[in-house]
Amino acid sequence: MRFQSLSSSCRNRITRFARDLQSASSRALQAALPNLCALCGNLSHNVLCDGCDAAYWNESRLRCTVCAVPLPSSRWAAHAHYRCADCVGEPPAFDASFALADYRAPLDTLAVGLKFRARLMLARDFAQRLARLAQDAWRDDSERPDVIAPVPLAGRRLAERGYNQAWQIARPLARALGVRSDATLLERTLDTAPQSKLDLDARRQNVGHAFRVAHAVRGLHVGIVDDVMTSGATLEALAHTLKAAGARRVTNFVALRTPKN
Repeated sequence: MRFQSLSSSCRNRITRFARDLQSASSRALQAALPNLCALCGNLSHNVLCDGCDAAYWNESRLRCTVCAVPLPSSRWAAHAHYRCADCVGEPPAFDASFALADYRAPLDTLAVGLKFRARLMLARDFAQRLARLAQDAWRDDSERPDVIAPVPLAGRRLAERGYNQAWQIARPLARALGVRSDATLLERTLDTAPQSKLDLDARRQNVGHAFRVAHAVRGLHVGIVDDVMTSGATLEALAHTLKAAGARRVTNFVALRTPKN
């Protein structure tokens, strides 16, 4: 029987089966054959070799539960419920943040590799680590977001790069957490200047009205994903926009966090 003569539903099932089989074969091959560690270049079955993983990812840093900035290990921090002075004095629009580590050498090369060199396997690694971090911190399933979305790119920048690095993290993160993901939940309505070239006040003005919510979020807990959190201006602008649209709670998931000066 020719493939073309089959019903459309039967053809779709066969196509999905072939795609799933190819994906499973690819994963099995990846598990069997080593690749190069993304940091040191040694052979490894994982994105990072065991040595680099232990040296750079396993940092036990106390972080502000709201903005994820590193905190000093002190009784003051504990009594402040792990919030930094800025978040105690002037709470941001978002409610919580998870970050894997500080944005510093050599981990910063991972973010650069994902963002500008299309090393997409790094996004899956970030997602798996963020999922474990969040699940370890949550007391129960009520703290799990209803939907996870990426920080959106401007259309021109997305066309130039060919992908949104935040979405590459968000999709596997949502899958690992068992929640839905939505690449189009948020839209960037202004093609703003790169945040890295601006100071804090300029960053806030730059993105203050740059986003809109495309789908209903009233009463929802929304998770927002980005690769790097620097000043938090972009994430705060998104949280303001989501809260104005009726979102109940906003949690940030970022791979790396720049410490405050």
